[in-house]
Amino acid sequence: MARAIQIAGAILGAILAYQMALAVMDLFPASAPIHAVVALRLAGLGIAAALGWLLGSALAPWVWGMFTRAMAWSLQHLASFSLRDLIAGVTGLMVGLVLAFLIGYLLSGIPVIGPYLRIAAALVFGYLGFQVAMQRREDLVRSLPHLGELPQSGDRDRGGRERGVPKILDTSVIIDGRIADIVKTGFLEGPLLVPRFVLSELQRIADSPDPLRRNRGRRGLDVLNKLQREFQAVRVVESSDGGGDVDSRLVRLAKSLRGWIVTNDFNLNKVAELEGIRVLNINELAGALRPVVLPGEELSVHIIKEGKEAGQGVGYLDDGTMIVVEGGKRYIGETPELVVTSVLQTVAGRMIFTRPKDARDQREGAAR
Repeated sequence: MARAIQIAGAILGAILAYQMALAVMDLFPASAPIHAVVALRLAGLGIAAALGWLLGSALAPWVWGMFTRAMAWSLQHLASFSLRDLIAGVTGLMVGLVLAFLIGYLLSGIPVIGPYLRIAAALVFGYLGFQVAMQRREDLVRSLPHLGELPQSGDRDRGGRERGVPKILDTSVIIDGRIADIVKTGFLEGPLLVPRFVLSELQRIADSPDPLRRNRGRRGLDVLNKLQREFQAVRVVESSDGGGDVDSRLVRLAKSLRGWIVTNDFNLNKVAELEGIRVLNINELAGALRPVVLPGEELSVHIIKEGKEAGQGVGYLDDGTMIVVEGGKRYIGETPELVVTSVLQTVAGRMIFTRPKDARDQREGAAR
């Protein structure tokens, strides 16, 4: 394949160089005898063709690589559009080009710059037509009834796969692992995209000399393998948006794909929201699903360690909520009955303050 590309580039380069040399020679008529002119022209054309052959052969692989990368980038971004959105965008583009043709016809009469104004009008009105059609596609759908019957975001294609808004996973949510359970329940629709740079970061973490980081990275890779093996839900996407830190590249990719970011990172959450990108935070979802506990309710928790204050004990619910037990130090290693006294909601999570039930019973008995 590479050899064929080189040969094709060499032939094309030789033809272009020959044509250019011929055009240049026609601009400078020679006054020498005809046989000398013919010999010089043949020599010049031969040298130009040879140089074009060499230059075309050298540049062909580079040009072909640029072409394939450009096509891959275009297909990657087109894959995130539904058929209805594509038709709406093409319709807007065609309307913009028609307007550009009409306006360019009037501008073409301007001396010198007329032809360039026609090209500028085509670029400007074509771009505006596409953008306006994409922003007002719902109005366009209502005006074209058959267009509304085409698949859109959230519909299924003929293969039964979800065509919802792309969900872009970051490193933190992959390492966390709960994303696999959420996908299993069916609450997360649409394609799950893992950027190549996120996968590279996971690999670097998995190869870290620190045992804790290494285990976290390997767990993240196991989660991705599980998602792909059991649900075929993950697709690795390339990103050609340049350098920068992972968070900024995630935001740029979400903008270009019109996708949502799935994360547990508080800072990434805020930055993405400032950029106008919707964020699905697994921690917020877990907090919303935690059972409501009110003061006066009773519960049982295994106390595992001392608290910060004197005499306190600390335990945890199954969802990770911290339970602080006043006077619970003596119950370490036990699972006493507790009574909720107050609930504190913080940015980091929720804390429930309790006291042992037998302590309340003792106070009530003394009061009687």
